[in-house]
Order: sequence, then structure tokens, then C-alpha cells
Amino acid sequence: MYPNVIFLDMGLYDIFIAIGLVLALVFADRMGIQRGFSVRLQRLVIFSALGAFVVGFLGAVLFQAFYNYMETGVFVIDSQTGMTFYGGLIFGIFGYLAIWFGVGKLYCKDGEEIKKFGDIADIAACVIPMAHGLGRIGCLFAGCCHGGVTDAWYGIFMHTEKYGYAKVVPVQLFEALFLFALSVVAFVMFFRLQGEKRLPILPIYTVGYGIWRFFIEFIRGDRRGETIVSFLSPSQLVGLIMIGAGIVYFVVWYFKIKKQQSVEASNFKE
Repeated sequence: MYPNVIFLDMGLYDIFIAIGLVLALVFADRMGIQRGFSVRLQRLVIFSALGAFVVGFLGAVLFQAFYNYMETGVFVIDSQTGMTFYGGLIFGIFGYLAIWFGVGKLYCKDGEEIKKFGDIADIAACVIPMAHGLGRIGCLFAGCCHGGVTDAWYGIFMHTEKYGYAKVVPVQLFEALFLFALSVVAFVMFFRLQGEKRLPILPIYTVGYGIWRFFIEFIRGDRRGETIVSFLSPSQLVGLIMIGAGIVYFVVWYFKIKKQQSVEASNFKE
């Protein structure tokens, strides 16, 4: 595609990632207002997101360096190291939670950061796949994260590190379309399902993307490394963890709601 530098030493890969992050921040701020966040909590959302971006960026680079190490036996971090989404997601989540609960405990009033955690989880489930989808469009232009060489009609010619200039399966494009669709579903749930109809959105994202990533890895054309489970790539293993985490989150939410309903029914009888 077009991996060349456009301006300020940035290519389309960097530009699409930047667009995704800015849109995620804007949407998160507006959605926080819709869920009744106080001004303090809105500021915490932005501050936590910026902190998570910095930590996530470091994690994305470190994970890619580790992937490269498993393939080449050399661990090095430089301008050509690249980034991997799972590293950014995992580090970003921990960074966000540390700031959200750590700073939030000191900055917010009446434990608002705890009471609204379910809301921020819903917001994250909407904006993360949106930003990730834009990042995958960036990957398409950069020529990374592609599939194998193909003569099929849906193949796209691009510059790749493994095959050179070749027609390959555009896994990045397929994933971007899936992520945009997943984001639309999450946004519809966020704005349409209110009150008793409301469902947790985070499990929809983690289970949906975990399943997608597990299977799409089979057609990736670049080496993905190994794990303690010999027949699973690192991304497939993390995908299974995401599926499990989503199921656990939903089960905990379900029993919490049932407990609240039981208490309310008991109070009503009294």
C-alpha cells in the first residue's frame, strides 16, 4: 500500500492511530456526560486515558520486541521495532485502572469512581474497537499484520517485510471491518439499552474480539511466535483469556443484579 512518510516523520500508520485515539477521547468525554459523570469524573476519564495511552504505547513496543525476540533470538527496541495491539491493550488497561482507582480515590467525591466503573467499562467497550479498527487501517497502509500470499480476487498488493511487494490476504482490512461492526453494536447497546434493559457491553467486546482474533490468526502470514501451549500463538492465547474474562465479568454482573433485585423485593415487602 503506502508505507511512506507523509509529514513530521509520520506515515499513514501513525496518522490513523492518532485519529483513533483522538476520536476515542472525544467520544468517551461525551458518553461520560450522557451517563451523568461529574466534572471531576470527566477530568479523571481524560487523565486516565492519556496515562493509559503512554503506558499502552510502551507495552505495545515491548510486546512486539518480545515477539521479534522469539523469532530472531535478538531482543532490541528501536525505531523499527513496531507495536502489537495486545501489548498496548494489556498495559493500557492496567495503567488506566491504576490511575482511575488510585487518583480517583483522592480526587473524586463519595466514591464516584467506584460507582461509575461499570459505565466507564461500557464506554471503553465502545471506543476501543473503534480506535483499534482505525489502527488496523493504518496497518493496511504500512504493510504489517497481513495474511499469506494469494491470487484470490480479494488479495491486495502491498509492501511486506516477509514477502516483499506481493499480493496478500488483507487480514488488516477484514479485522478493521469486524472491529467497526463490533463498535457499532456496542454504541447501539450503550444508547438504546437503558434502565432494566441495560446489559454490560464489555463482555460483548472481549468475547467477540477474542473469538475473532483466535480464528483470524490462522490466516496471518507473519510469524506470531510461540507460547507455553505449543499449538497456540501468543495472540490466540490472549484471545482465549479475553473470552474467559468476558464470561467471568458477565457472570459477576448477573449475580450482582440478581442480588440487588432480591434486596429491593425484600425491602418492598417490608
